[in-house]
Amino acid sequence: MRGVPVLASVVVLTLIAGPALCAGNPEQGRRLAERWCASCHLVGPGQRQALADVPTFASIARREDLSESLLAAFLTAPHPPMPNLSLSRQEIADVLAYIRSLR
Repeated sequence: MRGVPVLASVVVLTLIAGPALCAGNPEQGRRLAERWCASCHLVGPGQRQALADVPTFASIARREDLSESLLAAFLTAPHPPMPNLSLSRQEIADVLAYIRSLR
């Protein structure tokens, strides 16, 4: 029975880190961000309008306290005011690759 908590921890960490382990495509991530995120966030340099109280993707990319696994977990289980996007693991990896490209 002692192995059950360890196994559960491994499963949770795999689910959280799984998207980060996939190779992401930053160009595809940019397209996803423009489609799903640009109504609230500034997702790229060409965008001129977004909500004032949400971080830009560039500012998210520069934050040292936001690890890739934490961002992946946030995209896996978004919470209000962020809508539930139901992104696939590959889509999450793509968005993360795009965010990384903005550093």
